[in-house]
Amino acid sequence: MQHDTDKFEKALLAGGCFWCLEALFSRIDGVKAVRSGYCGGTVPHPSYEAVCTGLTGHAETVEITFDPARISYRQILDLFWKFHDPTTLNRQGADVGEQYRSVIFYLDERQREIAEASLRDAQAFYEDPIVTALEPAGVFWPAEEYHQSYYARNPDAPYCRFVIAPKLAKAARG
Repeated sequence: MQHDTDKFEKALLAGGCFWCLEALFSRIDGVKAVRSGYCGGTVPHPSYEAVCTGLTGHAETVEITFDPARISYRQILDLFWKFHDPTTLNRQGADVGEQYRSVIFYLDERQREIAEASLRDAQAFYEDPIVTALEPAGVFWPAEEYHQSYYARNPDAPYCRFVIAPKLAKAARG
């Protein structure tokens, strides 16, 4: 018996603060769920405080669960390039540090090949070189509960008003 969840795929993307990517991807048709968390580091069960030290090697990452019949992995990546600046190393706006680096954590060889092609194609839209890394996924550690759906629960928080809301408005304009 096939379960409904069998039709969904996952993507793991890091591109600055996970609150931003979570808020943006949660509004995309075909995306079933988005979870904030950590990937790419060496410390098991990292906490937000530990990741913020820059000593764990983790990047703030979103796990995107999507329906490939409605949106493809390539389309998810095409949005990823638009939702952050892939040309800044370890930085997105005022968020600075290795935990804010741009990474596509691929889950299998197919995703790696699609990510490589997507990166090559995206470079045409940027004057500066794309610094986004492509890395095998490893373990995704969900972030603490207070980070989940942060923008939806805290739209009036200063970071949400001054950083996330403008990104959502820009994405809505295309």
